[in-house]
Amino acid sequence: MNMPKLSKSARRFKTALAEQGHEIDVVALSDSTRTAQDDVMKPLSLLLTLMLAGAVSGDDSLPAIDDLAWLTGCWAADGAELGNTEQWMAPAGGSMLGMARVVRDGRMVAYEFTRIVTTDDGLVFIASPSGQETAEFALKQLRDKIVTFENPDHDFPQRIIYRMVDSNNLQGRIEGVTSDGEAHIEFPLSRIACDKS
Repeated sequence: MNMPKLSKSARRFKTALAEQGHEIDVVALSDSTRTAQDDVMKPLSLLLTLMLAGAVSGDDSLPAIDDLAWLTGCWAADGAELGNTEQWMAPAGGSMLGMARVVRDGRMVAYEFTRIVTTDDGLVFIASPSGQETAEFALKQLRDKIVTFENPDHDFPQRIIYRMVDSNNLQGRIEGVTSDGEAHIEFPLSRIACDKS
């Protein structure tokens, strides 16, 4: 059977879907068939276009808490005194729970309880550091095992960033604007057994 060629717009549409990983068969109708079925096909074509518009433009769904499972585990601060650790529980119930401790000269001098929770607006990082008020940071970006949470109204930091360097190394970073200008603090962390934290 000799099939007519697809129009340019139909080829572009099919190519865009293929680039997004979607496979569809587009059948070109001959001119005589097209005129006979126009009244039926126009509404169906419009409906198909609207249904697939999301597939062409990409997945608009919000990142899920399971997308942060790579944070799970116990992490020791590189080059710091024993006991300087951060720990994250595995995702469950739409959340991850974390805690951190800072030790100097054998004494705990600071701690922080953290949560990453799923909300209607996306993931939110909630930090409750010792001696400070609880603050919330909304997910700004998550890609390639790098996550950024942001709260532009917070004093310092305004951004909290985690980057998985490899399976045993995690880079934490806080950054933002202070009275002295832009500032950041890096927290290189190495995976440890949780009974060693």
